[in-house]
Amino acid sequence: MSAATPPPADPAAPRLLEAVAPPEAAGTRADRFLAGAVEGLSRSRVKALIEAGHARCDGRPITDPSETVRAGARYALTVPPAAPAAPKPEAIPLAILFEDRDLIVLDKPAGLVVHPAPGNQAGTLVNAVLAHAGEDLSGIGGEARPGIVHRLDKDTSGVMVVAKSERAHTALSAAFASRDLDREYLALVWGLPAAAAGEIEAPIGRHPTDRKRMAVVTRGGKPALTRWRLERAFGTAAALLRCRLATGRTHQIRVHLAHAGHPLVGDPVYLRRTPAAARLLPESLRDALLAFPRQALHAASLGFRHPVTGQALSFQTPMPSDMAALVDLLGAGL
Repeated sequence: MSAATPPPADPAAPRLLEAVAPPEAAGTRADRFLAGAVEGLSRSRVKALIEAGHARCDGRPITDPSETVRAGARYALTVPPAAPAAPKPEAIPLAILFEDRDLIVLDKPAGLVVHPAPGNQAGTLVNAVLAHAGEDLSGIGGEARPGIVHRLDKDTSGVMVVAKSERAHTALSAAFASRDLDREYLALVWGLPAAAAGEIEAPIGRHPTDRKRMAVVTRGGKPALTRWRLERAFGTAAALLRCRLATGRTHQIRVHLAHAGHPLVGDPVYLRRTPAAARLLPESLRDALLAFPRQALHAASLGFRHPVTGQALSFQTPMPSDMAALVDLLGAGL
């Protein structure tokens, strides 16, 4: 197959990508062949371009992504310049741990929403990355926007990776889907688990009566597995756990630990009443833990292979000051 033509010097100009179908490609779908033949475009993006009339076969326009490929046929795909992203760039400080042309790794603070949504159209991580790296974003799904391949809840802090290019977005999304990476979280929970380590395997789905919450369910949920080990015990009243995700369900650690009888300190959703373990603390400590304004959860480390170079990358961040202060207070008071 022929190589794609080099990107134009003018980023506002369209790119022309070309490939000749080899004998082994005969009979495959056009979108599947082109996604594998040209670099930096996902199959869904190629499919959308074909349906929008941006593809040709031997000079003939094609609009059906499932059209059968013929050996020796010359395919051309025109990629329009990335359209401006709908979210607006905002100068929000970011703690950058690593950055190159394809991705950014950062330490997200608690309180920062990742993606614009109803009620949070501004002041998000996406707005911040657009301001920080707007001119370096090569376009994902046809928009000059950062690629969010995983999320942390608004009030969860820690390591996140964001894609800057479509090729990085595609590869990182696949890595997260297949769990081909390492993630560890630090969680401050109520009570002391009976063992020094363990795992919680229970399916997670929407709560049957409260659709804004997730829950361990008996029917209709998705498999979920959380492995944990005890990092530090504070008597039997509280514990700091190190958690590893074998799956990546919404609110997984929060739901699993609450289900196991050890809800996160400060969790506004899954800590439904004052835990019995609170009675084991002196009044000042009990009040401090009960007043903690967010779930005490921190994404402490993230390891993965660079989606383009293949280099093994690993990043760690310490607990933020509010959570660290709470841990120190417990350690000094017990």
